[in-house]
Amino acid sequence: MNIVEIFEQRARTQPNLPAIIDTPPGKSRVTTFAELESASQQIAALLQREGLQAGDTVLVFYPMSAELYITLGAIFRRGMIAMFLDPSAGREHIESCCRLHQPQALIASPKAHLLRLVSSGLRKIPKKFVIGGFAFGATKLSCKRKQNIQGEDQVCLLSETSPALITFTSGSTGQPKAALRTHGFLLAQHRVLHRSLDLVEGEIDLTTLPVFVLANLASGVTSLIPKADLRFPGAIDPVPIVAQIQKYNLQSTAASPAFLEKIADYCLGKNIRLTSLQKVFTGGAPVFPRLLGKLQRIAPQAKIVAVYGSTEAEPIAEIAHSQMTSRDMYLMQQGSGLLAGTPVPEIELRIIRDQWGSAISPLTLTEFEDLCLPSNEVGEIVVSGTHVLSGYLHGRGDEETKFRVGGKIWHRTGDAGYLNDAGQLWLLGRCAAKIIDTQGTLYPFAVECAALAYPNIKRAALIQQKGKRWLLIERIDMREKIALPEIQANLRWAKLEEIRVIGKIPVDKRHNAKVDYVALRELVH
Repeated sequence: MNIVEIFEQRARTQPNLPAIIDTPPGKSRVTTFAELESASQQIAALLQREGLQAGDTVLVFYPMSAELYITLGAIFRRGMIAMFLDPSAGREHIESCCRLHQPQALIASPKAHLLRLVSSGLRKIPKKFVIGGFAFGATKLSCKRKQNIQGEDQVCLLSETSPALITFTSGSTGQPKAALRTHGFLLAQHRVLHRSLDLVEGEIDLTTLPVFVLANLASGVTSLIPKADLRFPGAIDPVPIVAQIQKYNLQSTAASPAFLEKIADYCLGKNIRLTSLQKVFTGGAPVFPRLLGKLQRIAPQAKIVAVYGSTEAEPIAEIAHSQMTSRDMYLMQQGSGLLAGTPVPEIELRIIRDQWGSAISPLTLTEFEDLCLPSNEVGEIVVSGTHVLSGYLHGRGDEETKFRVGGKIWHRTGDAGYLNDAGQLWLLGRCAAKIIDTQGTLYPFAVECAALAYPNIKRAALIQQKGKRWLLIERIDMREKIALPEIQANLRWAKLEEIRVIGKIPVDKRHNAKVDYVALRELVH
């Protein structure tokens, strides 16, 4: 079993269909499935000639582009392991990741190779490569097949447990954890995404998340990579992206809430309707009802879907905007939390007593059932399934987020929530972000989701500061006022001691949409 085999099949059955449309500097480029396959074979053969072999780890630094997926195809083809980390997280993060798992090779864009100037971890990597450009000290690899290299068409035969991909996330201590995905895991995730995202062969999809391009390639869907710096989804220029959507009559997209909010606000301001869109999926961060409503207005023909998931389990649950009832909206405004929808069929989901921060020892089935909560009771969200990460590299992070029930591994999401009587999942925010005081327990999404129903509120965050419950608000338009007395009166159930408007609420670097509570507390101390 090798994930590349499913890509090869697409290259045979639809060789001339565009696989990836991207925009390297100064041009628009189309790479067909056959061209992608041929280039991957070439790069794989060159890597083998340079001494790399199955089991070696290759650190990849390329933006979303044809080069990225040519490189991934080559790495998977030879049974090597692709490693990704976020350079924007800083030099210490790069050093920590390289110490945790030392790569045998680096394949990076010419610009990314400049990181070697500041990173000893990158300089220590034995072999360094660049595709189609120049970088000092790096071997140049060409995608063009100028010569026939022996063995270039061979695909390494692997088991479903063979490692394929390593990415890094941070635990509660801030130390990186290596999420290791096997070929079997990637295939299982593809099957779930194929159904969940309703991937249809021959359609064109505006794709902003790397894993979704893999799903598209496996499903025969063309991935249009937007003309934007996807490292900062909340700061993209919507103008060229809307032009791409209109030019290619795109049928679908999957993107972060911050990215789509920029698109929606621009289209609403210019009275633009994206009538070709039939499916819009958004996730990776909390998706509040207001954004879903905006997206429905600019794409009236589309099915608008909020997807809940995590690095370790994508997707977990989903709900279409059309499925949200007036009662659901009322409950979200009254402190019930954020409706995430129905768990996907491929996953098992339970709510257990909230004990986040404490390890869970192996349990018997009976002990696990005693730990699980009934409908409408709030606790930790835990999941299990074939597309749920079963563990981290070297076990670092397993104690924090994994536990066993008999022979089955369960993942602790760290999110608080509950299942209602209809089996729908409601989110209440991170377990670690809840407030416990003399007035009881209060979860962030209960208050934040309710506050976001009011006009001119861009972002809201609940924190405990100086022993008091504070709701902090960021305005959409600094010139317009916010009805603070009305909010205070209608949210009296939250027993807030202060509501304060601030200039900007800090958010995470990756999605630009999750509240950074640690940075926020430092900002308003």
